[in-house]
Amino acid sequence: MVAYGIKTPPQHGPWADFLDVWRAADDIELFESAWTMDHFYPLSPPLDGTHLESWAVLAAMAQATKRLRLGCMVNGMHYRHPAVTANAAVTVDHISGGGFNLGLGAGWFEPESKAYGIPLGTLKERFDRFDEGLEVITSLLTNEHTDFSGRYYQLTNARREPKPVQPRIPIVIGGSGPKRTLPAAARWADMWDLVVPDTPAKWRATSDVLDGHCAAIGRDPSHIRRSVHLMWPEGAAPSAMAETAATYAAAGVDLVIFSMRAPYRVARLEPLANALAG
Repeated sequence: MVAYGIKTPPQHGPWADFLDVWRAADDIELFESAWTMDHFYPLSPPLDGTHLESWAVLAAMAQATKRLRLGCMVNGMHYRHPAVTANAAVTVDHISGGGFNLGLGAGWFEPESKAYGIPLGTLKERFDRFDEGLEVITSLLTNEHTDFSGRYYQLTNARREPKPVQPRIPIVIGGSGPKRTLPAAARWADMWDLVVPDTPAKWRATSDVLDGHCAAIGRDPSHIRRSVHLMWPEGAAPSAMAETAATYAAAGVDLVIFSMRAPYRVARLEPLANALAG
């Protein structure tokens, strides 16, 4: 059966609104998870608007909620050394009592990288770094010691203690690139996400490509959960959102995430939940 989550990109809104929405969603059993995103500048106009930092938001939300799983779609690998990410992930997992999902991506948004002087690199460099970072993070989260020698990262007898509360923090990889993203998802992901595909058929075709990459390395594709983002603008009819979600569920999506756009109002949650339960 399909599950549902919400997302509040931490842009164009005050902290109090995000907190109120997550606490309200925590009280609605139909929503299994809540998500934020990892950027420093807004991705939608006005681009000079406000934006909060994702890891601080996650730590606070982990303490403010009791039932929801939580995560970020997705953390840019180039923003932080993967050992820093692994440490933050374990910490939030402990704060949440084992309810954390670790979203990871190669990075793409050039304006903020240029403004902050954070090297983004060419497309090849981004994904070479992403592949190294995934290996480093996975090792730190599972092994007692990690040694790694790559182009971007070098670790010597590195430790990450304590380990997560969960036997394994689910790794979520988002994107549709058939040459680098989907092969990385086939190898490392526990969940794969696609943001606003054109149609359910387009999502299904991309999911089938992921299955092919799983087959190439001998991995059972059923071990990778499938999610999709649907934009949830102010004024969208709950019945229409529910109908769209149903078409993706029929295509094979396991989790539909409704990504809110400002204003972030608690009053929007219950009508959508009722329509989905309908």
